[in-house]
Amino acid sequence: MSNDITSVILAGGKGTRLRPLTVYTPKPIVPVANRPFMAFQLDMLAKAGVRDVTLSLNYQPNKIEDVMGDGIDHGVRLSFITEPSPLGTGGAFRYAAHDDGATHIVLNGDIMTDLDLSAVLNAHKKAEAAATLVLVRVDDPSRYGLVETADDGSILRFLEKPKPEEVGELGINTINAGIYILEKEILGLIPKGENSSFEYNVFPAILEKGLRFNAYIPENTYWRDIGTTDSYLQAHHDLLNGNINGFERPKQDTADIATAAEIDNLSLIGEGAVIKPHARVVNSVIGPGVLIEEKAVVENSVVWAHSRISTAAEVNDAIICRSCHIGRNASVNAGTVLGDKAMIPDYSKL
Repeated sequence: MSNDITSVILAGGKGTRLRPLTVYTPKPIVPVANRPFMAFQLDMLAKAGVRDVTLSLNYQPNKIEDVMGDGIDHGVRLSFITEPSPLGTGGAFRYAAHDDGATHIVLNGDIMTDLDLSAVLNAHKKAEAAATLVLVRVDDPSRYGLVETADDGSILRFLEKPKPEEVGELGINTINAGIYILEKEILGLIPKGENSSFEYNVFPAILEKGLRFNAYIPENTYWRDIGTTDSYLQAHHDLLNGNINGFERPKQDTADIATAAEIDNLSLIGEGAVIKPHARVVNSVIGPGVLIEEKAVVENSVVWAHSRISTAAEVNDAIICRSCHIGRNASVNAGTVLGDKAMIPDYSKL
């Protein structure tokens, strides 16, 4: 791919729906399968030949810069720009965008997908579109804004969160996937330095101007908004179960796993983790430096770095953040989410 294609990732949100995970860890670097979440997006861009990526930040930007570095490890050149004040999705893009005539790929910073971006770019160029919006089909579109398209693939209109009965009448189940390809003429529709929304300002302006506005609807493609704790946990299950194409399981040579411990083939064990005899780990991601003591059980869960699961404790369908302590014989049950440094006393039941 040529150098006239660049990308902006909109990663300035506070991740409010994902709390308590995002209290001390901004959403772009929340760990997914023991990697910063944004690493998956950078890998996707690099695979499509995109080398120039700008992160538009606002919340705890220094932490993101420290973790992601210059992007070289992910095959891209990474730069960072922090909004002077919240500018909305459109305004943040305009503030970060290059004014050199490049084609821009814009990504929302909370989208997990195995989309083939090269195919999207090729379709965009073939249609000679000013803008291409990736759409995905969902089972329950009433939770989202719908996008209606014409037979030729052009976008006709946007419908904000219709009622379930309206969805049936409309016969539409395609929603905005948070991935856009934009040509230079779109920049002229967005006032620089002003608050602007793609959904409420930019997209209606494209339709009003009569510019070619194309839809791309991939088939057999994984897509998930990881903006809630339930969705975050489900993304891990999808990764472990092979539902996301291109995920390479990391080597696990540096963990200290007792011979008598029971670890299933799906689970991922982080660097320096210690798993004691007769502990059991099933369909879970265990972070670096985690200690799981004798007879403890972790199932269908995500445990962040340096947490401790004490003897005979049980963790099921839960998220345990960084440096937590789960006491002896404690039970942490489905739906529980513990923020950093939470301490659960011995014999407690959550």
